[in-house]
Amino acid sequence: METEANPELQHVRNYWATMKPNSPIYSFLLGDIEIMSATKGRIQAQFRVRKVHVNSKGMLHGVTSLCVMDWAGGLAIASTGRENSGVSTDIHTSYVSTAKEGDLIEVDAKANKVGSTMAFTIIEIRHAGDGGKVVAHGTHTKYIKQ
Repeated sequence: METEANPELQHVRNYWATMKPNSPIYSFLLGDIEIMSATKGRIQAQFRVRKVHVNSKGMLHGVTSLCVMDWAGGLAIASTGRENSGVSTDIHTSYVSTAKEGDLIEVDAKANKVGSTMAFTIIEIRHAGDGGKVVAHGTHTKYIKQ
């Protein structure tokens, strides 16, 4: 975790603090997610899988992964200094493994391109630790023209 808040990290944390109370689904599913670092076009976060995150088999629910993709893609765009991360036009998620309650999960989101109208991001969700096993990865496209 970054010890000194760089401008991007401060901006992303402020953006999240403003967005969270206005989004019931984010507050419910991602209320305790922690933004670990941010640089221009990239954010990294982590959360511990809780009971509300799992399906009937006790494994990370696909809707949780998709919600994380949506959230992280928007924050990667916000890390470029934007005050508005736009609206989703496409989210694609590939589920490649799973996680269970109690697992610590890392999220890595990168804004590949932020233009004047559209932004394109790539997100990876994986188990925490060096060489963490990928749980899901995907892309998120947003319309950002203000």
